[in-house]
Amino acid sequence: MAANVKMTSLLPRNLSVVIRPVQYRDLDGIERLNQESFAAQRDKGDRANTKQLQWLRSWYGLLKFLSWFPNPLQYRLCTYVAEQGRMLLGTIKVSPFNRTRSTWRVERVMLDRGADKQAIGSQLLRYCFESIVEARTWILEVNVNDTEALALYRQNGFQRLAEMTYWEIAPELLQELAQAEPDLPNLLPVSNADAQLLYQLDTASMPPLVRQVFDRNTRDFKTSLFGALTDAVKQWASKTEVVCGYVFEPQRKAAIGYFQLSLDRKGEEPHVATLTVHPAYTWLYPELLSQLARIAQDFPKQSLRLASADYQAEREEYLEQIGASRIEHTLMMSRSVWHKLRESKFVSLEGIQLPEMLQGLQPARKPIPGGMSWTQQRKESLPDRSIKISQYKEVPFRSNNTNIDTSGQSEPADTPQE
Repeated sequence: MAANVKMTSLLPRNLSVVIRPVQYRDLDGIERLNQESFAAQRDKGDRANTKQLQWLRSWYGLLKFLSWFPNPLQYRLCTYVAEQGRMLLGTIKVSPFNRTRSTWRVERVMLDRGADKQAIGSQLLRYCFESIVEARTWILEVNVNDTEALALYRQNGFQRLAEMTYWEIAPELLQELAQAEPDLPNLLPVSNADAQLLYQLDTASMPPLVRQVFDRNTRDFKTSLFGALTDAVKQWASKTEVVCGYVFEPQRKAAIGYFQLSLDRKGEEPHVATLTVHPAYTWLYPELLSQLARIAQDFPKQSLRLASADYQAEREEYLEQIGASRIEHTLMMSRSVWHKLRESKFVSLEGIQLPEMLQGLQPARKPIPGGMSWTQQRKESLPDRSIKISQYKEVPFRSNNTNIDTSGQSEPADTPQE
């Protein structure tokens, strides 16, 4: 650490920090930053980043070529670095979160210990906000104990969206759960024809604010031919197998539960599960976990990891009841759309004027209070709305009950009343 601080202090102060896309020569510096990053504070994040760096070295040329034209792997190399005088100070990796690319995710931020983390991190984040114009919303996930990362993200407009808890079910507990027979008569495999059902289930399983930030549609639950081939190659290379299924409710003609289980055939990494359950059918949790445990029995004995959000109280209660252990507590944060509008080069909140927005509701001419006539001259005065009060003629008003003349002319005082 002292060597890094010394190297940073020897840099001329007049050199500005340059933010640019990643190059192959930056991989050594990124590997060094991997030990000093925010994500390296937990062991499993460090191992995942190390494996990803090894994969990036092997496929850098292909990913760089694919990033030049539209394809499903176009944004796999969407990484930027901060450099000052040939010294790598930080790096950031982002990726689209949905198919429409309206929401983007900050996957990883790694900064040099000897640099100003708040300043360099803010420059990297701002560069992504300005260069990726199609992103309307940004999300990320950070450990609740990482105070430096929380301060950095809050300073750049990120706010709390939800709290995530990661659980781990031991192999012994999985074997115990597998002994129960799950009651799932309508468990069906997943295909592209079920995309609308899965989209409706995903929409009903989360609060409106989270649903608005995720901004998913039916396309996010479909798999293209190229995507299916890519997933098959990835599973073959990583020695994993993915099993998916959903529970269909015939009376409502809707999907009420969905699971995706990623199994490690080598027995080196824990199995990972993703669950989506309709809020009105929380009794599915024991049945689905029993089904997952029975599937995992055909593979090497490993623990099962899954996540729960703070708006899924029934899931957390059941996991605590069966004896699952908490391994991590994170905070999901989102960057408000209004921050993006305020910082955009083309749109400014100061330039939006209320009269321009409501121009159609403005009166054509200045209204005249009290301009009212009860005689036949009313038809003549209707076309001209700009007439003044002084131009109206004196109008006699007669009542059926009395014979009082209320004309505007003044009468002599000695005139007798009728």
